[in-house]
Amino acid sequence: MSANPTTVTKPLESVQLYPAVRKGFGAIRFGVIGYGYWGPNVVRNLHSIADAEVVSVCDKSSSSRKRAHKSHPSIYVSADAQEVITSPEIDAVAIITPVWTHFELAKAALENGKHIFVEKPFTSNVAQAEELIELAKRRNLKIMVDYTFLFTGAVKKIKQLLGEDHLGKLYYYDSTRVNLGLFQHDINVIWDLAPHDLSIMDYLIGSNPEGLVATGQRHLNGFEDVAFITLYFPENIIAHVNVNWLSPVKVRTTLIGGEKRMLVWNDLEADEKVKIYDRGVDITNREGVYELLVNYRSGDMWAPQLEQVEALRQELTYFVDCMINDRDPINDGAAGLRVVKILEGANKSLKKRGALVYL
Repeated sequence: MSANPTTVTKPLESVQLYPAVRKGFGAIRFGVIGYGYWGPNVVRNLHSIADAEVVSVCDKSSSSRKRAHKSHPSIYVSADAQEVITSPEIDAVAIITPVWTHFELAKAALENGKHIFVEKPFTSNVAQAEELIELAKRRNLKIMVDYTFLFTGAVKKIKQLLGEDHLGKLYYYDSTRVNLGLFQHDINVIWDLAPHDLSIMDYLIGSNPEGLVATGQRHLNGFEDVAFITLYFPENIIAHVNVNWLSPVKVRTTLIGGEKRMLVWNDLEADEKVKIYDRGVDITNREGVYELLVNYRSGDMWAPQLEQVEALRQELTYFVDCMINDRDPINDGAAGLRVVKILEGANKSLKKRGALVYL
């Protein structure tokens, strides 16, 4: 197996998010490329950060440009991404566009001395991700991949609980992200939905999978719309990701099983999104008899209090802080590469109808 990038495992709580120290400089000036579904949220949250300023928004769609101008009349709106990328008035570029456009836009932005914030997934393949990471390193520029879930109160709390060994030795990680639509026309359901769960898994488990198996099927538009990924980690940890555009109900649930306790995260719950169960199995050998004694443990359930935050605002504030104070974010290019490596491996396994792919 080839060596994997080192995984950053420190909890987000250990990173100072507030306040960003300006060290005598003005606000970080952003250009945002893409004002479709997610772009308006990025612009709105950047506007709320004291040390950030959006000076330009770009989109090829005339209707999107009209929406941007109506919502933010003071921001320059353009149809040409090169205006954003080459402008000397811009320090950082947020790329909120389809994945197949990420590499060219990100490369051009880095070559023009801009830090980059890139919507997930980072790139279309491993080679592109590696090239961008090397370019950013040479130019001393920051890359952040938009893994917004890492900044939610739920994921931050789960990371804390794992760090404090509340669950004990990990056995498995099992996530389900299904709903009816929205169908994409350029990528399959794995590339659309799984980056959320894979980035969370990468952050929480803190080690790299050794191999994977992926299965799926195409039904409607030529891309897999139902898929399952099984990942094999060192220390006998197994992970499973279920993604589906054809479910009659919306499900966002993650189960994490440990030797001491088990955890359920239901992101659709209004309250008590995270629950910890003091339940499990204790196995001992009966002396002199060739059989196992299985004892089922059933204890209390408790739901920890979660921080109520707007995750995207936390993430963008953190990005500004990393640029100002020259820190590498937890969701940097290397984190993006680790997820792209899994996505690329999953595609290889899909083509071979579930063959094991080593990472």
